[in-house]
Amino acid sequence: MAVQRVLLMYISVNSGHHCASLSVERALKVLQPTIDVLNINSFNYTNPILERVINRTYLEVIRRTPDVWEYLYDNPGVVRRTQALKRLIHRFNSAKLRDLLESFRPDVIGCAQAFPCGMVADFKASHGLRVPLVGMLTDYAPHSYWLYDEVDWYVVPSDETKERLVRNGIDEERVKAFGIPINPVFGQHVDRREVCSALRLDPAKPVVLIMGGGGGLGPIRELVWRLDRAAVDAQLVVVTGVNGRLQRWLEVKGPRFRKPMRALGYVNYIDQLMACATLIVTKPGGLTTAEALAKGLPMVIVHPIPGQEANNTQFLLKNQVAVRAQHVDDVVALIGSLLERPMKLQQMRRAAMALGKPDAALRTARLMLGEVA
Repeated sequence: MAVQRVLLMYISVNSGHHCASLSVERALKVLQPTIDVLNINSFNYTNPILERVINRTYLEVIRRTPDVWEYLYDNPGVVRRTQALKRLIHRFNSAKLRDLLESFRPDVIGCAQAFPCGMVADFKASHGLRVPLVGMLTDYAPHSYWLYDEVDWYVVPSDETKERLVRNGIDEERVKAFGIPINPVFGQHVDRREVCSALRLDPAKPVVLIMGGGGGLGPIRELVWRLDRAAVDAQLVVVTGVNGRLQRWLEVKGPRFRKPMRALGYVNYIDQLMACATLIVTKPGGLTTAEALAKGLPMVIVHPIPGQEANNTQFLLKNQVAVRAQHVDDVVALIGSLLERPMKLQQMRRAAMALGKPDAALRTARLMLGEVA
């Protein structure tokens, strides 16, 4: 049967999961313009009040007690002790999920986060739902909450991720190492000189791109200030995301900066900024990492979130596409060292390009449409 309706599910607006889900939606509509795609925030749909509480709690834990999150993340003991709670939540959500499935009648379901994937998998097991389910991982190390017999296919970032799922009992044929679904524009050529000109930057000088995910998280304020005072001949582009306070601080302090500095908010042309950049200083979120790899952009990692981002960091360091700063002071030294070693930067660029998968969203869309075995 031809696929006519696709249900995509993520959690949290302005998240990597959301970006991945949107990328797959765009790819589906490129391949089949008449297709009907419903892309929903599953947590908000099933538990709007709980979503706000959990999002706020998560951010507070990350900011104030990251060691707690490190302990909780993919801890086998925690996973075992929360199984009953997870099943209870899924049962509580089953009525809303049933209404959604009956009204939209999807031919295939894709989930860009473990919560909706588990919810649909449990619904398939308990209600006999026969709709194919695709789990789309947006980090390089799969955690235990992704593991379900009812998931028909897993789309994973790398061969290493695939091997880890297979070691955890998932049939190899069900795992596709297509990459993290990103906007296909990250695979297109961009004229660096044009981007530099638009940003009023000198294309002959290095450009350091500084990001902290969609939330503008991390020690960006201190980092930018120290870089500006350091003996590093570079220009700075800072993406603050939805962090309005950081954006306003940069705008106020901007006239006092010694180096050219451009402060940008939540933008939809990260691919152009990455094409302009010599290297990126960032937290290693899955989407940012996948985008940087697709653009062949060397990374300086700072303050990874325990759990998923710490695992992403291990993957990047192992593949020699990034260096990690233990402290903000180290960032300045690492940037200076890399800019003085063009051969090292070139090696990192080649390694990143080899790992990049800019066509991941299109390959995922083809899988959902039944075009990939």
